[in-house]
Amino acid sequence: MKEDINNDRILLERLKNGDISCFEILYSKYSGKLYNYVLNISKGDFYLAEEIVQNVFVRIWEIHRHIETEGSFGSFVYTVGKNMFLNVIKNRMQEYLYHDYIIEHASELDNTVEKEVEYKMLEEQINKLIEQLPPARRKVYILSRVKHLPNKEIAALLDISENTVESQLTKATRFMRENLSPYCEIIALGLFQFYVS
Repeated sequence: MKEDINNDRILLERLKNGDISCFEILYSKYSGKLYNYVLNISKGDFYLAEEIVQNVFVRIWEIHRHIETEGSFGSFVYTVGKNMFLNVIKNRMQEYLYHDYIIEHASELDNTVEKEVEYKMLEEQINKLIEQLPPARRKVYILSRVKHLPNKEIAALLDISENTVESQLTKATRFMRENLSPYCEIIALGLFQFYVS
């Protein structure tokens, strides 16, 4: 095992078979590097760097049976970390824009209880529509739009091509938009963007 510690391909093969000691070795080997990388791109956000490192390795454990052993594990770790970082930034920006919108339109949104009920109804409608998607398309849609996984990860996880992922997402998104059009007024307040952007 000693000579295998430096060979990521061997560690990954064993990880695919559920060897937790190999996971721990990979974590020790790459968590510090990933932490420094995220710290650098986040301009010194220690909490975010720590959170992303933990989330990356939780994700790796969740998909350990499907990880490809051909490419560089280091590149894979950085890619997943970067995608998680970009998702955090995107979500923060959406929250910021939504907050600005609320402030700007506060007088129009004075009936918050009614709006909350409308949001709940819209959320229920979205969940019903997701359930109507064919199983494979639903899985792709949930991984992309609900779990926020990038297409490359979805393709690896489901063992399909990125083109198939994109095709399924396009069809699912079109279906969602067509069936949510009666809810345009609520969607305009920002909830639609979260689910079908």
